[in-house]
Amino acid sequence: MVTLLPTRPGRLADVPSFDRAIGGAESNVACALAAAGHRARWVGRVGHDGFGDHLTEAIGAYGVDVSAVVRDPDRPTGVYFRTAADRAAAAHEVLYYRSGSAASAMSPATVPYEALTGGRILHLSGVTAALSDDCLALMRDLTGPRPGRPLVSFDVNFRPRLWRDPAAGGRILLELARGADLVFVGQDEAEAAWGLSDPAAVRAALPEPAVLVVKRGGTGAVAFERRADHEPAGRSGTAPDGPSAALPTGPSGPGARPGPASAPGAACAGSPDTVNAPGTVTAPGDACAGSPDTVTAVPAPRVHVVAAVGAGDAFAAGFLSATLRGLGVKERIRHGHLMAAAALTVPGDLAVPPRRAHADRLAAADDEDWGTLHLGPGWTGEDQEVRTP
Repeated sequence: MVTLLPTRPGRLADVPSFDRAIGGAESNVACALAAAGHRARWVGRVGHDGFGDHLTEAIGAYGVDVSAVVRDPDRPTGVYFRTAADRAAAAHEVLYYRSGSAASAMSPATVPYEALTGGRILHLSGVTAALSDDCLALMRDLTGPRPGRPLVSFDVNFRPRLWRDPAAGGRILLELARGADLVFVGQDEAEAAWGLSDPAAVRAALPEPAVLVVKRGGTGAVAFERRADHEPAGRSGTAPDGPSAALPTGPSGPGARPGPASAPGAACAGSPDTVNAPGTVTAPGDACAGSPDTVTAVPAPRVHVVAAVGAGDAFAAGFLSATLRGLGVKERIRHGHLMAAAALTVPGDLAVPPRRAHADRLAAADDEDWGTLHLGPGWTGEDQEVRTP
C-alpha cells in the first residue's frame, strides 16, 4: 500500500501536506532484504492506478522481483495516513483506507501457490489476515501443513484498528503463528492481543514454531530456539544462503525450508534472568527441566530515534538476512537490531542498511563493546557510528 507521511508534526487535521512513500510490512521486508544483497520477490495485488504504478516501480527499484504482482482493474491500491508521533504515543493517529482495496482480494484462488515457490523463506504478516475473509483464507492456507513447504516466517503485526473484533483478531493471529516455523512478535503486541507480557509466557502459548522472537523495544529481544535434539523427524537446520538462493517475501513470498513446525514444548517459566539480563545471555534448554529451547536475550544498542516507525519490519529483515547466511541466533538478533536502528534513524519506514562488512563487524563485538554502541542519523556509513563510554 501507499503511505502518506506528514510533512510536519501535529494532528492529521492540522497537517497541510503529505509525502508519498512505500507502505506495507511485507514489501518493507522485501525491500530491506534486497538492499542487503539478497534476492527477494514481493507477491501482492495493487490497483491499476497511479498508486499501483508507484508501488511496483518503487519496490522494483530496490531490486525486488515484482513480476508476480497482480494489477486489479476494479479495486484501488490501499492507502494509509499517519502522524509523525511514535505509534505507541497517545497523540499518534493512523487512518487506513484498505477496505475493498486490491490487496483485500487476495485469496487461495487469486494467489496460486506456484507463485510462491522458488526461494527458501516465505515471509507473512498478520496485517494481511485482517484485510478480508479471503485474505484470512489465504493466510490459513499458507501456514497450514504442506509437503515441501518453505520455512514460513510470520510477523504477528497486531493492528487492532484493522480488525472488526480485535479480540477475535488476537485469537486468529495466535492460530496462524502456531503454523509458522519462525515467529516475530512485539512484547506490547503479545500483551494487547493475548494478555501475555512475559516472553516465557508467550513461548508457552506458542510452543510450535522452531524459533520464536519476542521483541522488547529499546530493551532488546529474546529468541527461543528449539534445540536440534527436540526437532520433529524430517526437520533440519536452516542452510546458509547461496548465490542462487532466492528469498521471496510479501503478503505471500516464496522461500524454501521444508516441513512445518509441529513439536510441542514449553518455555521454562521460572527463568526470568535469562530474559532480563543486561548483557547477552544464552541459556540451554536443559538449564530448565523439560524445556526444549535455547533462550538467547540480546540487548538493543542505544539509538537516537528520528522516527519510531518501520523498526519491526527492519528487525525482521535483519534477522532473516542473518538466518539465510547461516549465522547463530545471537548474531541474527544483533543484525535485527542493527537493521532496526537504520530504520529508526531516518524519517520514513525504509532506510539504507549498513554495508554487510560493517554490520558483521558490529554484530561480532563482544558484549562490553556492544553495550557501548550508540547509533544516530547517518551511522550506516563506516565513519558515522558513535561509541560512548
